[in-house]
Amino acid sequence: MKYDRIMSRLQSLANPEALAGMARFGITPRGAYGVAVPELRKIAGETGVSHPLAIRLWESGIHEARILASMIDSPAEVTSAQMEKWAREFDSWDICDQCCSNLFDKTRFAYRKAAEWGQREEEFVKRAGFVMMASMAVHLKRLGDDKFIPMLRAIKRESTDERNFVRKAVNWALRQIGKRNSNLNLLAILTAGQIGAIESRSARWIASDALRELESAAVRRRLQSREKKNRTR
Repeated sequence: MKYDRIMSRLQSLANPEALAGMARFGITPRGAYGVAVPELRKIAGETGVSHPLAIRLWESGIHEARILASMIDSPAEVTSAQMEKWAREFDSWDICDQCCSNLFDKTRFAYRKAAEWGQREEEFVKRAGFVMMASMAVHLKRLGDDKFIPMLRAIKRESTDERNFVRKAVNWALRQIGKRNSNLNLLAILTAGQIGAIESRSARWIASDALRELESAAVRRRLQSREKKNRTR
């Protein structure tokens, strides 16, 4: 069976030294083998898309098996209930980010879940909401600018959350939205300015870090070049 072969392969790739490295980056999930993400992507490519197998891999509880599940699942078959269950079981920032950017942002529930999760209290669920916003800004090329306005309001609202994994995701979402095009760049810079005026250490960090990138010459050049290419098509 594919499941048994995959689990045996993950065990054979176990790397205790990598586990120590994961811990240094704040990744301390239960049941991890220390298998590198490139290895997981290789296995995913060989395995192909399978919703039933993804569900079974997730249920194993093994960290790398869960990341692999996010790589092989079919976005069209993912349910709202599945997303809620997986999000509640996130126990590290990397499993959160992998699930959101590999799978969840491609489902029909992505926009609604990002808005809902961004208001939740659980640390990794709230992080997932903002990681979804960042991922959608990068991956969903056809999404209109108007869809990102509520996200900027949510970013401002949650900018005072002092939890490290949350504030970094809020910052990430702000920067990715602001790098989407010149219009959203301006709106993101205005939002960052408002956030920076809030009496909060987290808010001040989010604003200053985002502005450093969003106002940079490199970002301006990239946006201008991209928009010039779009006009000439």
